[in-house]
Amino acid sequence: MEPQSVKIVIAGGFGTGKTTLVGSVSEIPPLTTEELLTEASKPVDDLAGVESKTNTTVALDFGRRTINDEVVLYLFGTPGQDRFWFMWDELALGALGALVLVDPRPARLNSSFAAVDYFEARRIPYVVGVNMFHGVCAYEDHEIRSALKLGTEVPFVRLDARDRESVRRALIRLTEHALARLPVLGEPAAR
Repeated sequence: MEPQSVKIVIAGGFGTGKTTLVGSVSEIPPLTTEELLTEASKPVDDLAGVESKTNTTVALDFGRRTINDEVVLYLFGTPGQDRFWFMWDELALGALGALVLVDPRPARLNSSFAAVDYFEARRIPYVVGVNMFHGVCAYEDHEIRSALKLGTEVPFVRLDARDRESVRRALIRLTEHALARLPVLGEPAAR
């Protein structure tokens, strides 16, 4: 029997760790579409808090993670800059849900507001993953939840995009959350 394919979107603002996350958990060498940041992009891309960033995703990142004999996750990382957002509709099409990464440093927290809004507007289940890859967080969980205007029904996890185990836990939480929102056969879909 062929395993069931499950599409997951890894989203968030520019420099929140999407490419790193896909690479840390993928069992295959990830496909990335990273290009060098150029002088021409400096007036367009907000590098506040990520001044040392030299590459950026221009289309998508792709990875695969086998859960068991029955389920395989296909991970699609989105580009973070506004100018590449036309890709998001294609990447989100058919997705079970999304893991929205947030950089919790004060200058970077706002970089993921638009990603949260995107999945809210499309009613795609998502989990917010606070990426602790810098090791510090100036905010308590309730402050981040409030800043992002997250309802209590939206799961919230802390992770390190470089750490396979913490990413695995976040993906499990997302999968559980998304599956719980699926309608039961014969019943109308929840609104």
